[in-house]
Amino acid sequence: MTTYEAPHYETLTLEVDEDGVATLTLSRPESLNAFDLTMAAELRRFFETDAYDDAIRAVVVTGAGRAFCAGMDLSADGNVFGLDETLDPTPESLRENLADPTWEHGVRDTGGMVTLAIHALPKPVIAAINGAAVGIGATMTCAMDLRLASTAARIGFIFGRIGVVPEACSSYFLPRIVGTAQALEWVYSADILTAEQALAGRLVRSVHEPDELLAAAQELARSFVRGRSAVALGLAKQLINRNAAAAHPLEAHLSDSLAMWHASVGDGKEGVAAFLEKRPAQFSGKASAIPRIFPG
Repeated sequence: MTTYEAPHYETLTLEVDEDGVATLTLSRPESLNAFDLTMAAELRRFFETDAYDDAIRAVVVTGAGRAFCAGMDLSADGNVFGLDETLDPTPESLRENLADPTWEHGVRDTGGMVTLAIHALPKPVIAAINGAAVGIGATMTCAMDLRLASTAARIGFIFGRIGVVPEACSSYFLPRIVGTAQALEWVYSADILTAEQALAGRLVRSVHEPDELLAAAQELARSFVRGRSAVALGLAKQLINRNAAAAHPLEAHLSDSLAMWHASVGDGKEGVAAFLEKRPAQFSGKASAIPRIFPG
């Protein structure tokens, strides 16, 4: 294990191996890792702050016990989603008050703030879906780069059954992964999918026996970071995520050009030298120093 000292969490556990692969475990096994406001805050803290430590090169997310995440904890008092029912938000007022703490906690979708943080992290993030992944347990994985599932996994976009809508920015992520028609069918039916159905629908990359899943996800993550430039990986993630929705390839050309310039004057020099000298590259660039290449 690395000397990295994991922060303390109430609902999560974190281990980081010598390759910088962090295994983040949702850890409320007594409630099937149900998502509550504490877990939401801790996931945001991890993906917005703690995961930017350069000791972490990639992240694997899984669940403790027999579930990944059984959805929102519906046993909380009052509005179980933590929303302020005294407010009457409109599109205009929400945008105007986006950073206001009252609106952040009382109107903004909690899961969405988590998935925005996952999406923004300039490092590979892999879901190892070990069991039930329902509601937010399913939608949070859509913001991750890849999903592997156990044969015991059961995945459900069951929002229609409880009178709410797909959240956690899944209306953005899910159709981009599986296509609009498949996304709508799963949301309309609100069925529980087997791992094989999720694989057939292209939601998950691969299906594994339960005792092999986590090791497979961790080894995949290691293969992404061993001998790789953290800066190049982070820039590539930003480029692909941003430009997949660009209005014109010129937008990709502009950002590609900036990214290539910054990469070539940094780790790119070492990469080229190592190639010519037929030796392993020793990259020194850090993800925490990735240059800004997009406006805003």
